[in-house]
Amino acid sequence: MLKNENVAYSCETLNGKILLENSKLPLRAMSDLATKMNDIRQIGTFNGIPVYWGEAKFLDDSDVFYSLRELLNIDSGLFNLVGRAIQLSHMLYQQHFCGRCGHEAMLCEDQLAMQCQTCKAIDYPRVSPCIIVAVRKGEKILLAQHPRHKTGMYTVIAGFVETGETLEQCVAREVLEETGITVTNIQYFASQPWAFPSNLMMGFTADYASGDIKPDYEELTDAIWADADHLPQLPPQGTIARRLIDHTLSFSSSPCND
Repeated sequence: MLKNENVAYSCETLNGKILLENSKLPLRAMSDLATKMNDIRQIGTFNGIPVYWGEAKFLDDSDVFYSLRELLNIDSGLFNLVGRAIQLSHMLYQQHFCGRCGHEAMLCEDQLAMQCQTCKAIDYPRVSPCIIVAVRKGEKILLAQHPRHKTGMYTVIAGFVETGETLEQCVAREVLEETGITVTNIQYFASQPWAFPSNLMMGFTADYASGDIKPDYEELTDAIWADADHLPQLPPQGTIARRLIDHTLSFSSSPCND
């Protein structure tokens, strides 16, 4: 049995996926990390155990690499660190050439960023801000189905923040554009790093103000008002979407809101 001070979590990435062993993130001896990964970097600590990231050295067994969604049931602190590893892996490929002079960029020696080998400009990982919002109408919540959800899952409204736009403006715009509903009482809820591939989800709640549901069928396949007793398939636990749904339905059914 390895002692805690001799082991580390190993985030071995490949094409936006993470290596798992028996559906878990591997714990490896510190001395073995360099044999598994290229240019390893410590990206954090979880429960006193260091977490290291690097691109996998051996690419001939891609079947052992999985989507981050396979780890939704783990502690959020470790989940977010694995997400950081995947975003850094994405950075290696998406920012491999300098956006200023076009020459090759490589991972910096002293920080988690890319540095041009010619003009020496430094580029940090790019994070895309997104909003996600649960809209309340009495005891009901606004849920939508997207074309990409082949299993019939419904979720809350989400979208990317545009330039020159506040988060609250983005919430109101996305709900109106996708469903025809206007909202009020927009309140911040929580956030979640979401490495698909490099988003930061900022969660909100809002109250229905006016309008009838008119789905934008270029974005959605359906949109409905649902109550706690009549729910379609929902996002899995561990997602901020599910947290928003559970919170909103719990809030709507609490005695003080009767």
